[in-house]
Amino acid sequence: MRLLRQRGHVVGFMGDGINDAPALRAADVGISVDSAVDIAKEAADIILLEKSLMVLEEGVVEGRKTFANMLKYIKMTASSNFGNVFSVLVASAFLPFLPMLPLHLLVQNLLYDVSQTAIPFDHVDAEQLRSPQRWQAEDIGRFMLFFGPLSSIFDILTYALMWFVFAADTPDHQTLFQSGWFVEGLLSQTLVVHLIRTRKLPFVQSRAAWPLLAMTVAIVAIGLLLPMSPLAGYFKLQALPWTYFPFLLAILVGYVGVVQAMKGWFARRYGWN
Repeated sequence: MRLLRQRGHVVGFMGDGINDAPALRAADVGISVDSAVDIAKEAADIILLEKSLMVLEEGVVEGRKTFANMLKYIKMTASSNFGNVFSVLVASAFLPFLPMLPLHLLVQNLLYDVSQTAIPFDHVDAEQLRSPQRWQAEDIGRFMLFFGPLSSIFDILTYALMWFVFAADTPDHQTLFQSGWFVEGLLSQTLVVHLIRTRKLPFVQSRAAWPLLAMTVAIVAIGLLLPMSPLAGYFKLQALPWTYFPFLLAILVGYVGVVQAMKGWFARRYGWN
């Protein structure tokens, strides 16, 4: 058992007798049954209450799903936050005002986090269930540094759109600028949930579970309607001109295409957990 663990394997052991207690304690996962001797049950991590080994299979599959969905959330949040920080740093170099107010960032992050509350109910691709995944902090960091700046490219395009096309280039017009980036940032963040949740083509080859789809649609609707609603004044937002939305659609389509292309390259070089 120790040799297997030294070679990087995760070792489970199942036993119900007194002599099994040391092995149950030494294993990564010790498994016993409710009819085992007391010392075996005390040494075990899991005690089976049903007389069926299929419970173990179901538990392994469910555990891998849980871990995969946890990694989705961490990757999405890390890359999204890093991209936002990078975008704000770029904007501070030339804007005479804040690209988004702290209130906007709080509302945007709140809506984005709400959209991710359905991730625990999401489907997991079969490829991710075939073998156990491991926590690798360096993989998370690499993913964040790679995909975070991709969103910043399209944030900067939105800056240019609001500055040059809609003339939101003075402090008197900062609310228009901030509203434009608020909507684009929220929609791109919400969209990236579906892009990063799978190695495959989202919505076509791998579709999210209905709770995640429903939550995504709800948050997108809120993001589009909030600047035009009676609550816009409370959040220091304003209605965007209708000519903004064709540009927004083009930016989002471009973002999807770039992320999907770079996702394939990243997976081939570093793998996709």
